[in-house]
Amino acid sequence: MVLTNIELEERKAGKDLYSYQKEAIDKIFKRFEEAKEDYHLLYQLPTGGGKTVIFSEMVRQYLKHHQKKVLVLTHRIELCKQTSKMLTEFGVESKVIDSKANLDDQQKYSCYVAMVETLNNRLNDNKLDISDIGLVIIDEAHNNSFTKIFKFFSKSFFLGVTATPLSSNIQLPMTDNYEELIVGETIESLIKNNFLARAKTYSYNVGLTSLVVGANGDYTVKSSDDLYTSGNMLNKLVEAYEERSKNKKTLIFNNGISTSINVYHTFKIAGYPVMHLDNTASKSEREHILKWFKETPNAILTSVSILTTGFDEPTVDTIILNRATRSLTLYYQMIGRGSRISKGKTSFTVIDLGNNFHRFGMWGASLNWQKIFKSPNYYLDNLINDEDLESNFRYEMPDEVRKQFGKSEEVFFNVKAAYVDVIQKGLSSKEVLKRSIEQQAKICIENSEDVYDALALSQLLDDDITYRIQQYIRCICKSTHNFIEWLNTDYRQKLRSYLLTNFDEDFEKIHGYPPED
Repeated sequence: MVLTNIELEERKAGKDLYSYQKEAIDKIFKRFEEAKEDYHLLYQLPTGGGKTVIFSEMVRQYLKHHQKKVLVLTHRIELCKQTSKMLTEFGVESKVIDSKANLDDQQKYSCYVAMVETLNNRLNDNKLDISDIGLVIIDEAHNNSFTKIFKFFSKSFFLGVTATPLSSNIQLPMTDNYEELIVGETIESLIKNNFLARAKTYSYNVGLTSLVVGANGDYTVKSSDDLYTSGNMLNKLVEAYEERSKNKKTLIFNNGISTSINVYHTFKIAGYPVMHLDNTASKSEREHILKWFKETPNAILTSVSILTTGFDEPTVDTIILNRATRSLTLYYQMIGRGSRISKGKTSFTVIDLGNNFHRFGMWGASLNWQKIFKSPNYYLDNLINDEDLESNFRYEMPDEVRKQFGKSEEVFFNVKAAYVDVIQKGLSSKEVLKRSIEQQAKICIENSEDVYDALALSQLLDDDITYRIQQYIRCICKSTHNFIEWLNTDYRQKLRSYLLTNFDEDFEKIHGYPPED
């Protein structure tokens, strides 16, 4: 279909759009005009770039120049309502098809907005007339729940929109359902032009080898709960918050409800304003919690999955990834919740407690979306596994802990180098742990006046000890759960025993005088 010059001018007469949004619409319509009627096109644009604005204007223009109807699909009821509201702002009245919708008046509408599951049920029951649907728009198209309805629309043009053209199901790549990808503006470009805020990322190394990968390709909730509900990880979370985001509006993402509830209680006990939200909350509870979060300047909201899409709160200052994920899409969705600009906000903080930054790279870094779209398996197969990733970590003491060891010039102990030296000399690998214990005892004694000070300081080395044990385990290639647990307990007992037995003698060697009685 070729548009006249008058029609082209009319196309630009809708709600004000940014130049990159107008360019995207022109590209998409050009493909629509050139391609066959059942063409499947995918459009990528970062979270916060205005995908809903773009396809809402497309709906307006399409209905103005065609005698067919439009269907917009989402995977959550909240997105249905948000989309319908946006369409209304563009002058398009839509029929929301949810489980309670009365379809007796469906002929009055030229645009439908529906949840995929509800629509699938209505189509299977033949309760919705789709004979004149010319354009189907799929929001969050990486979610594979949409593919079940494709069979009903053999003569419709499909437009999928997503921030990350990588399928949520590794077994169902997007290339199976879409013939072409149009890549929109980059995150870096949107930041430079003041459309998005810049992320300042702080990554805290975490041992993830206990996590289990499930059938969907991501870490299971149970294994994540086991790790992130431990006292060590909850303490690490609070310490990271206090170091990087204290008294700032913070959104925490977790992988399990149990973890989120534990996070809630931990922050509550610490005296911080915090609430918990998951998908079991009622509509009124959700509205109350989100209203509180919006209106409370230093609010902390700990959540599970529910806020990764369709949630826009520009006042969020900090995103905490209190989970690990192998999903690039989820990684971008979570961080994207903090990228909205607001008055006085040009940047936001990201605290990563799942090694996600090391796995995927910087949020907003240049990615070849075309290659990822065409060869998803190549991309996924080349993700660094946790064992290789963690083998390159070097433990760094948090600033507050390092201050307690201020009299020591060096606090790091290279387990790998010690292991190589021990093996080359024909000694037992246990010599590595012996040297490590002696080095940690030394820095405790260097910064103490008596044995009780030294024992107290040794308690601050818990993360460092865990790191050293992990490095040692990799060196000796032995990693049963019981063995690791025993090794951690045994190491701590030997460190305490060493301090109690050798404190006086070592103190005098280090300081040149005996400790006071």
